[in-house]
Amino acid sequence: MCTAAPTTTKPPTRWTAREAHTDERRALPNDRYQGRGGDGHDTECTPAAPGAHEGYARLLRLATIHRVPDVHHLSQSAHDRLSAELEELTTHGRVDIARKIQAARELGDLSENGDYHAAKEEQGKMEGRIRHLQSILQDCVIVEAGATDSVTTGVVVSICYEGDDEPERFLIGSIEERNGDVEVISPGSPLGQALMGRRIGEIVGYEAPNGELRVEIVDIEA
Repeated sequence: MCTAAPTTTKPPTRWTAREAHTDERRALPNDRYQGRGGDGHDTECTPAAPGAHEGYARLLRLATIHRVPDVHHLSQSAHDRLSAELEELTTHGRVDIARKIQAARELGDLSENGDYHAAKEEQGKMEGRIRHLQSILQDCVIVEAGATDSVTTGVVVSICYEGDDEPERFLIGSIEERNGDVEVISPGSPLGQALMGRRIGEIVGYEAPNGELRVEIVDIEA
């Protein structure tokens, strides 16, 4: 339990980055790319057609880098930022939206009251964000990143897809760690699992919706 949620008293678990990716709780199965067919049976996703647009191919790649983890790995700064956001939403945020709804009610007929419906929609989005933050902060591990020569949670890794000339940079961790234009890879995703513990120069493969993809690790930034 992290201390961020208002009802939580247990301090956050602290792991080093290396401990975070060697702990048995990270041994999660690879995502399976299946859907439910019209006959009620599972159907495997089919490979992309030859000559598919590069943008579509990138979407298929991105589908392999995110996964809702059982345990959320956060840096201390991300933990503090999310805790502050949760505190703001559950105090000032709820008060402000309640005032907006009340002011809109006083305008009269709710069936044609645009301000009222807008305020209710805003309230719904805010409550969804609150639940999301509570879910993360109630089951998280604070990872203390340090110097490392292998891929661990909290590092930025540069990889080059087979057949590509330009490397791409990704942060290994929670989507809440996203900063700037660096994409985030979940440690529990197929690509994340393939990269964890590997070193610069190694080539790894992982299953994607359009077949196996192979990447080379070209740089690791702690």
